[in-house]
Amino acid sequence: MFKKSFDGFIFYFYLCAVTNFLNKTYETNLICIGCWYGSRYGGLKQLDGLGPNGETIMDYSIFDAIRGGFGKLVFVIRKDFEKDFREKIVSKYENHIPVEVVFQDINDLPAGFTCPEGRVKPWGTNHAVLMGKDVIKEPFAVINADDFYGRDSFAVLGKYLSELPEGAKNDYCMVGFRVGNTLSESGTVARGICSADEAGHLTTVVERTEIMRVDGVVSYKDEEGKWVGIEDNTPVSMNMWGFTPDYFKYSEDYFVDFLKANIGNIKSEYFIPLMVNKLINEKTATVKVLDTTSKWFGVTYAADRQSVVDKIQALVDAGEYPAKLF
Repeated sequence: MFKKSFDGFIFYFYLCAVTNFLNKTYETNLICIGCWYGSRYGGLKQLDGLGPNGETIMDYSIFDAIRGGFGKLVFVIRKDFEKDFREKIVSKYENHIPVEVVFQDINDLPAGFTCPEGRVKPWGTNHAVLMGKDVIKEPFAVINADDFYGRDSFAVLGKYLSELPEGAKNDYCMVGFRVGNTLSESGTVARGICSADEAGHLTTVVERTEIMRVDGVVSYKDEEGKWVGIEDNTPVSMNMWGFTPDYFKYSEDYFVDFLKANIGNIKSEYFIPLMVNKLINEKTATVKVLDTTSKWFGVTYAADRQSVVDKIQALVDAGEYPAKLF
């Protein structure tokens, strides 16, 4: 049986849900991470009711996690939001799956470091992942709270993690969505374009900030401002990762190096790809790129909203999801 987790930014607080996942020999966990106020969207995507009964994208992720076998949710939030969060968010899920709440703080830094004056932003996605280190002792996954990943992607990720041998180390994975399945109808999107070796292991992730169809071909704008065409099935990262617990120790150690170089930059963030690229380049760990038939969608722009509402309704009409989730 699976367990997962996710974290996200809602309002001024960081939400991280960590779920655990049981198979015959050990638990597997999932961390779901969210995001900040959507500048291009113009509001709080995580709380926008898009389903027929006001369901959020986060609700659909949790539903897919539960029916995929996930057995526990752990939310990482700001301590001062705990009361409202428990009443408005946790109460929806606690009768369906065990829920735990832990806390993240910008002052939660390694010994010898102090949060600089003027810093407001949390320290990034990999800092959020670190908040789960005391409650996760088994393989775990990470997702965004505001992305609709689809049922198959959870199944693919969960299967890989559940089949790892007990005590596995340095054997990571990511779900590589087909770029053609991740575009917006309203403008360009930013995606991490992935390359893999013959064994299917990740070799590079290159962030491209402008991707769209140009004359029917999926294309990204390169450093010279030219459009470069790529295949529809080129894998891209949508921040859906799988790790083993040794990842926490690497992340703790590298966070010290990150802070030494960036403590004075109040906008710097400790992102998951920073850690992953370091481990890949040093050949410390491998990251298997997993394919999925799921079609990602989200609300990058306000104009995307109705399209997402229609897509969710179509999935409900097709019987993929019930009209009311919780």
